[in-house]
Amino acid sequence: MKSKNIVIIGGNSGIGKVILEKLTEMGAKVYNYSRSGEGDHKLDVAEDFDGIPNLPEVIDGLVYCPGTINLKPFHRFTIEDFQKDYNVNVLGAVRVLQACMKGLKKSDSAAVVLFSTVAVGIGLGFHSSISSAKGAVEGLAKSLAAEWAPNKIRVNVVAPSLTDTPLASQLLGTEDKKEASNKRHPLGRYGQPEDIASAAVYLLSDNASWMTGQVMHLDGGLSSLR
Repeated sequence: MKSKNIVIIGGNSGIGKVILEKLTEMGAKVYNYSRSGEGDHKLDVAEDFDGIPNLPEVIDGLVYCPGTINLKPFHRFTIEDFQKDYNVNVLGAVRVLQACMKGLKKSDSAAVVLFSTVAVGIGLGFHSSISSAKGAVEGLAKSLAAEWAPNKIRVNVVAPSLTDTPLASQLLGTEDKKEASNKRHPLGRYGQPEDIASAAVYLLSDNASWMTGQVMHLDGGLSSLR
């Protein structure tokens, strides 16, 4: 990763922050954008923008981390709830991908990493809005992987289960909730940011140079084991 230009959207907390730290340690030049603007550049992916300022001319990697967790019974969701989740998870990614496309195409071997959720593959109650949005992310990634393959741009997705991040704080707010989450996963624990960040760094690296259009299920076995 040494001297590669990597753009991270949402690298100020949670999984994005650990990805940023790992890439920096490996010698990458990281361009971090977040809604707060703390530490680097400010960017609100939920709003329309004409372009992204201060991008490098050549982009070797792009990681889109913004997401939402909005869980409740289907009858309590409003259309606005669905629109908000779709806007942040899908349209925000589209805006960023379009802004970074020229820079990605100038790289000899670029990689894009997006994020989905285990709930797309197995079906979980109360997840109808986020599952709909993340399902669209997976479809977007596979289409772009096909379209951009001639440009040597790889596009992959990481689909985690519950991970200990600020976004999931309400789901892991008590010891009882933590224990219940541990028991839900075949490997006996919920995820840590380092688990997911390591997968993202792998997908960005040359070690994954023959991998594109894939959804990596990183979920403690939840999606495939019973």
